[in-house]
Amino acid sequence: MDHAIQSVQDVKRRLAGLLFEKSYIEGEITLTSGKKSDYYFDCKQTALHPEGSWCIGTLFLDLLSGLDVQGVGGMTLGADPLVSSVTVLSHVAGWPLPGFIVRKEAKGHGTGRYLEGLGNFRPGMKVAMLEDVVTTGGTLLKACERVRAEGLEIVAVCAILDREEGGRENLAKAGYGLKAVFTRSELVRLAKS
Repeated sequence: MDHAIQSVQDVKRRLAGLLFEKSYIEGEITLTSGKKSDYYFDCKQTALHPEGSWCIGTLFLDLLSGLDVQGVGGMTLGADPLVSSVTVLSHVAGWPLPGFIVRKEAKGHGTGRYLEGLGNFRPGMKVAMLEDVVTTGGTLLKACERVRAEGLEIVAVCAILDREEGGRENLAKAGYGLKAVFTRSELVRLAKS
């Protein structure tokens, strides 16, 4: 497949198909937030697929275009492949964005930090937070607190899927606007088109 000639809308449609095939599972499930849902979205299955990773990196770079962003990061484990995809494709695109990963627990030895990859950053640098799925936004807000504590300025918060279950509103209350590649309804519509 020649990725260079595809429009953003074509990439989005292809990613919707991959996500629906590999990551979207209907059936009752309990989410991290404790809420019950009628579907499960395991983005890692698509983010770790070669074409899925390319699509995700391409679409995140599109969401970030025009913003003054100097790096990207997110909470382990969901954001790990997202950050890697964006850092690699940003280099290829001539807009090199280093990445960082936010640990769930502070490192128990060495620096004892929550963030990995800080050697590529200076305090005050402007960064984008990447997330696979936003439900209530709780995990993302915790990650944002840790990033700000290290002196980085968060200028964008991006997700693959906004479940439309209050996360966007909770992030807005904390001063973050959410840029999502898909809402649930849009994902289902595009995947089936």
